[in-house]
Amino acid sequence: MAEQKNRARAKLRPVYVVDGSRTPFLKARGQPGPFSAADLALGAGRPLLARQPFEPDAFDEVILGCVMPGPDEANIARVVALRLGCGKRVPAWTVQRNCASGMQALDCAWHHIATGRSDLVLAGGTESMSRAPVLLGLDMVGWLGAWNGAKSVGARLKLLARLRPAHFRPVIGLLRGLTDPVVGLSMGQTAENLAWRFGITREAMDEFALRSHQRLAQALDEGRLGEIETVYDTAGRFYEHDDGLRRDSAMEKLARLKPVFDRPFGLVTAGNSAQVTDGAALLILASEDAVAEHGLPVMGRIEDCQWAGVDPAEMGLGPVHAVARLLRRHRLSMERIDYWEINEAFAAQVLAVLAAWRDKDYCRAELGRRTPLGEVDPERLNVDGGGISLGHPVGASGARIVLHLLHVLQRTASRRGIATLCIGGGQGGAMLLSRD
Repeated sequence: MAEQKNRARAKLRPVYVVDGSRTPFLKARGQPGPFSAADLALGAGRPLLARQPFEPDAFDEVILGCVMPGPDEANIARVVALRLGCGKRVPAWTVQRNCASGMQALDCAWHHIATGRSDLVLAGGTESMSRAPVLLGLDMVGWLGAWNGAKSVGARLKLLARLRPAHFRPVIGLLRGLTDPVVGLSMGQTAENLAWRFGITREAMDEFALRSHQRLAQALDEGRLGEIETVYDTAGRFYEHDDGLRRDSAMEKLARLKPVFDRPFGLVTAGNSAQVTDGAALLILASEDAVAEHGLPVMGRIEDCQWAGVDPAEMGLGPVHAVARLLRRHRLSMERIDYWEINEAFAAQVLAVLAAWRDKDYCRAELGRRTPLGEVDPERLNVDGGGISLGHPVGASGARIVLHLLHVLQRTASRRGIATLCIGGGQGGAMLLSRD
């Protein structure tokens, strides 16, 4: 079986990333944000396509990740493709793998190009978390159904008499979506589990969070986020930077924050967790033939992608397993990876991933290794900040970390990088990138 897989892999065509853009990531502030998920994808896509030497209808397909599209965005990839001018003949489809939906879209595009099904694909992810739906409970839905079926005034009066205040209790879609229905834990509670398992302190979490804000601030000041496109709302306001950055963040301020998920004794706070955010990131993937035909520049190559499953109660450990399998398949050690992007769902989660990779007992029991996987140099991890400082729009983050890692590899003239993230429900994804 392994030999067959190796032969199949040897026949795969190289897949290049030729360009990409993203919107600023905009923090949700208790009200619906200015952009729908489709609007955000357009904000990233229009300038991206405008600078290409080919027309939008040259794409073989469009693939987008999105977890919570709005009611007017069914198969949001098709909505976006048509609004971008790709034309009716370019098929488009939407994928959903929770936090890794954007990476899943890239994986699907990579696979289709590698196997010869496509040559030029627009792929990425988008999410407007501030517009997550507020739903009616089943009792109210049933009541409305009965009201709609009532044929007389008397029947409707009887239904009105049955109506109770509890019928109007809303179901907050975002809170439900961030809670695992199998183990009954919120994502933050799973991070608390990891902090306990690996002995991660509150101080270590806050230090990691502070560093994320400091690095994002430096990246903005030094113009290192060139992938961001300015977006404009219908009132004429413009947005050009990630607005979750807290330049005044300090350990003293972080230490004053109360735990959110395990009161009063927990360690995970709003300050050391990813922000609820709106945003989109799109990339253009191309075969060697498409690169030659259109004279496209090359940012780098997607070499491979790997997915893994873990206990949903410890979902943050997904990257540990996905990366281990990816490295093993390519016979690489961690030392040969130049830069890393690990999505910052929670400081505890990233720190737990790093701890598991260097933990001899964990690697032996969970990964089947005789030795630890290794260490990641903090100076080569999330060098320009991450989800804690710039946010985590769940459908888009997987695409963002790939796009930004390619920029980091270009900027530093480095060869290899891995982008990885945990996934609600107990999974992990990892993508290996390279530059020749």
